[in-house]
Amino acid sequence: MSALGIGLLFGLGVFCVYWSWWPRTEPTRRTRRPGLRDRLRDELVQAGFESLTPGHVLTAGLVSGTVVFLAAFATTHVLPIAACFGAMAAYAPRALVGMRARKRRSQLRDLWPDAVDNIASAVRAGLALPEALSQLAVRGPEELRPAFAAFAEDYRASGRFQDCLDRLKDRLADPVADRLIESLRIAREVGGSDLGRVLRTLSGFLRDDARTRAELETRQGWTVNAARLAAAAPWVVLAMMSLQAGSLRAYSTAVGALVLLGGALVTVVAYRLMVRIGRLPEDERVLR
Repeated sequence: MSALGIGLLFGLGVFCVYWSWWPRTEPTRRTRRPGLRDRLRDELVQAGFESLTPGHVLTAGLVSGTVVFLAAFATTHVLPIAACFGAMAAYAPRALVGMRARKRRSQLRDLWPDAVDNIASAVRAGLALPEALSQLAVRGPEELRPAFAAFAEDYRASGRFQDCLDRLKDRLADPVADRLIESLRIAREVGGSDLGRVLRTLSGFLRDDARTRAELETRQGWTVNAARLAAAAPWVVLAMMSLQAGSLRAYSTAVGALVLLGGALVTVVAYRLMVRIGRLPEDERVLR
C-alpha cells in the first residue's frame, strides 16, 4: 500500500475517533397544535353531542344554508340578499355548537371542585385510584356521571388504567379534566403521599377561579349582548326592507351587492372584535 493510501486511512481513523466524541441527539418532536377540526370535535363533546362529528356539522351547515338561500331567493328574487341570509344559516349550526359548549363549560366549572373533593375523600379513605374515579359514577355530580360510568366499565373490561384514562380525557374534552387526569396518572406511576394535598389545592384553586370568573362574566356580559344586538340589528332591518319592491331593486344592482358585502365584512369584524374584548379567555387543552 502506498504512503498516500496509508495517510488517507490514518486521517479517516482520526476523523472517526473525533466524530465519536459528539453523540447524535434525536431531534425533538414538535407538538402538533390542535387545528380547527380538533377544536370543533372538542366543542361537540363539551356541548353534549358526542355522537356527532365535525363532518356532520359541516353537512348541517351546507344543508341549512342551501335551504335558506333557495327560500330567500324564491321570495326576493335578489341574489345578493339570498346569499347573505344563506351564509348566516350555514354558520348557524357551528354557532349553536359553540354557544352550547360555552354554556356547559360554565356549568361544569362549578361542578369540578365537588368532583375533586370526592376523589380526595376516596383516596383518604384508602380506595385505589381506579375505584376513586369509578365511584364518581354514583357519588359525583350528575353531569359528570356518564363519563365516569364509562370509565368504570372500561376498567372492569380491560384493567388497563392508563388506556382508560386516555379514553376518559377524550370523553370529557375539558381542560380541568386534563389537569386532574394527568395528576392522577403521575400519582399512579411514581406514587407518593402528596396526592391528597394536591387534590385539595386543585379544588381550592378551581373554586376561586369559578367565583372570580362568575363575577367578571356578570360585569362584562353587557358587552357581549351589545355586540350581538349591534350585529343582528342591520340584518333584521334588511329582512324587513326586503318586503318592499323598491328596496329589492336597489340591492339587485352591482352597487347594492357591494354595499351588502361591505356591510357583512364590517359586521363580522366588529362583532368578533367586541366579543374578543368583552369575553373572558377560555382555558385551552394543553394536556390533551
